[in-house]
Amino acid sequence: MELNFKKMDGLLPVIVQDAQTNVVLMLGFMNEEAYNQTLEKKRVTFYSRTKQRLWTKGETSGNFLNVVQIQTDCDNDTLLIKANPTGPACHTGNDTCFGEENRDGISFLQYLQDFITKRYREKPAGSYTTSLFEKGVNRMAQKLGEEAVETVIEATNGTKDKLIYEASDLIYHLMVLLTSKGLSINDIAKELKKRHKE
Repeated sequence: MELNFKKMDGLLPVIVQDAQTNVVLMLGFMNEEAYNQTLEKKRVTFYSRTKQRLWTKGETSGNFLNVVQIQTDCDNDTLLIKANPTGPACHTGNDTCFGEENRDGISFLQYLQDFITKRYREKPAGSYTTSLFEKGVNRMAQKLGEEAVETVIEATNGTKDKLIYEASDLIYHLMVLLTSKGLSINDIAKELKKRHKE
């Protein structure tokens, strides 16, 4: 991508977002050297306007921002970096520089959907998800049915922890089956939204 470093005297604003939760972690700036180092090392590196040098987030704290994806805006003068943080993003010890908590929640399902879709495209050897795709839709549907029965059993006779465990298996296997049919958990969300009445 051809980035425009000219508008802000050689700097680009960079928004960093958690790749799994979609929470905005921080804002920083990159010059071309910081951008290239970020690409090379896969760790977010900024240009510190205070220190007047390159600064890799986490170089002293160990709280690195590991790059998952880099996107540019429509003018090629702002970056959005999706990253996996190894600790708090803020120097104060807060999860984000905006004081928000960064916790896995419902948005993790989108991250998982993207992961399952990638598995479907690449089918790496040794992956359980790959093995499900290779066994075909009938086996995937059968496995989903088994997980549904186990979820019902735990709901009626089990503990909350076991119910969560089995329900997680159920959702995962549903997502795999949907992916094999060219669908995703997003299609389920759209259908539920269509049905929802306030």
